[in-house]
Parts: sequence; C-alpha cells; structure tokens
Amino acid sequence: MRKLIVFNMVSLDGYFVDGKGDMSWAHKNDAEWNTFVSENASGSGVLVFGRITYELMASYWPTPMALQNSPVVAKGMNEMPKVVFSRTLEKASWNNTMLVKGGLTAEVRKMKKEAGPNMVILGSGSIVSQLAQHGLIDEYQMALNPIVLGKGRTMFDGVKEKLNLKLTKSRTFNNGTVFACYQPTE
Repeated sequence: MRKLIVFNMVSLDGYFVDGKGDMSWAHKNDAEWNTFVSENASGSGVLVFGRITYELMASYWPTPMALQNSPVVAKGMNEMPKVVFSRTLEKASWNNTMLVKGGLTAEVRKMKKEAGPNMVILGSGSIVSQLAQHGLIDEYQMALNPIVLGKGRTMFDGVKEKLNLKLTKSRTFNNGTVFACYQPTE
C-alpha cells in the first residue's frame, strides 16, 4: 500500500502561506538546506497538488530560470508524475500531470491501494485539511522556518477533530530551519 505524505514549510506561527498567499518567505539560499531539498527532489514518488499550488508550481519549475537556479530540483519536479485535484481547472499541461476533477477522498483511497511509489502533497492546504480529517495522510513532514508571518493560512484550516501525532525523526539545519516528521498515532 502506498503512503501519502505531506511536505510543507511552516512559519513559527503555523502558516504555510502568508496573508497574501505567498510562499517566497520559505525559500532559502543556503547550501546545507539546498542539498537536503535536492536529495528529496531527486527521489521517486507522485506529487499531489490542489489547483492553486499546481498553478504556482507549473508556472515556475518548467522555466529556464528554475533550471538555472535549481537544476536538480527542477529536473525532479518536471519528470515526476503529478496529480492535480481541481473542480475548475480545464486542463493540466505540465509534463506528466493527471487532472482529477472530483472525488478527492475516494480517489486518494483508491490511489493508496494501487501499487506504485509514495505520494507527496506539496502546499495545497485545502487538500491537506480534507484528507487529514479522513485519516488518509500517513506522514506529515514539516520544515519549521524561523520566521513569524503574523497572518496567513494554516494547512489545517477546517479540521474539526484533533489529530494526535508522534514525532518519528527530526533534523536541525544551520539556517535555523527544523525539519520534523510526524505520523498519526490513531
């Protein structure tokens, strides 16, 4: 059975995007962090997005700028299979992308039962909160960024029941970022 993993940068005050929906605060020009990100991006897996995150990613990673700034990450992002969940998107033109128009929880349940690599949600807070409520997320990977945004959106907006999690591993980076992995306990 495939795992469904969330990977997100989070501010100290718990936001994955700021008050304007921007994530540029999360990008660091740091050799140790960049190596970690490159190693993760070169792995296998299926990337899972909601429409907003998909459109942001698809507008950057296939560009010459992305290939110049982060060639390893850009290669991984462009080559990996991707699934975008959206009721409003008409087509998904980014390389290796499948568009799913509805039935988020049913489709994810089905995908988890299929053979294949693990799936990783990037960004996509509305998808994270919906799938978390249904117990479909197997691991939460959070990179706690040493910044306070003051306002923004958490990826758990709309979660009605508490989620009990246990820490399975962590790593501290010289830039102050703390990477932590959690799994549900129930």
